[in-house]
Amino acid sequence: MRTHYGVCLSSSAALIVCVTDEDDESDAGESVEQSMSEEKLHTVYLVSDGTCRTCEQVIKATLVQFEEDVHIVRKAKVRRPKTVWDLVKRAADDGALVFYTLVVDQARDAMQEAARHYMVPVVDLLGPVLVSLYDLFQLTRRPKPGILYKSNQEYYDRIDAVEYTIHHDDGVGIRELGDADVILVGVSRASKSTTCFYLAYRGIRAANVPLFPDSPPPPELLKVDQRRVIGMMVNPHRLRVVREARLRSWGADVHDEYADRGNIARELRAVNELIAKYGWRSVDVSYKAVEEIASEVLLRLQESKTKVGGHGDKISDS
Repeated sequence: MRTHYGVCLSSSAALIVCVTDEDDESDAGESVEQSMSEEKLHTVYLVSDGTCRTCEQVIKATLVQFEEDVHIVRKAKVRRPKTVWDLVKRAADDGALVFYTLVVDQARDAMQEAARHYMVPVVDLLGPVLVSLYDLFQLTRRPKPGILYKSNQEYYDRIDAVEYTIHHDDGVGIRELGDADVILVGVSRASKSTTCFYLAYRGIRAANVPLFPDSPPPPELLKVDQRRVIGMMVNPHRLRVVREARLRSWGADVHDEYADRGNIARELRAVNELIAKYGWRSVDVSYKAVEEIASEVLLRLQESKTKVGGHGDKISDS
């Protein structure tokens, strides 16, 4: 299972509440949903045997015509009839409307049968288009789920990663840390954010969490796969220079506690102790360009995965 990022996408007319993606092998009942309002929202299910992007784009384009908040539950890579039945049952329990883009015949048939059984309204967004084009071209159907986005997967992965990183910078969105490919931790001005955005541009979901002396790490950080947590270490002198420059840019006194030598030493000592305590791998970011830091972060992830018998790609829950 690969849990997708939970996001809140808004426009002047519609609110999309937290969504979790699962693959076809997962239990549809495990979807993680969060509500941003105590009011009862209208619920819409999006179901696809591909990426679900086509379905989502159509619905988002339509929702701007309505001044209603909508809770969207998205499910991609649905190709087994059982998964379709489970999803439609959940939709019935939620009083939801189902939109789907399925090209696999077994999944399409299951959707219609389940909809009749549970009396759930379903809308086939792709079927009429497919049938019309097959008739026009006089071709035999050869369904290929997700083919539209396979050639542009790197591009969409990058967009997804950048959006995730924007919403999970400096400890924000900490409840969705489990969706990150990597989580950078360290003191303030330890190149966490810049490295995260560089990684995001390469299609890697990167979050960062600041650590403070005399404060334990947030519990959400300790619940995630600790192999994904990378500590950012920095030379005290280098950190002081960076912080003094930051204070000057703010028009503040460079003798502020933020750049105090003793305070910096205390912060770094506390972070080093946390790194050792939780067994996090680390990268020394002192005097290094962001490209070098990012490369070392990826190397640490790969080393960690190899150690536990990985397969050479990004660490995930799949």
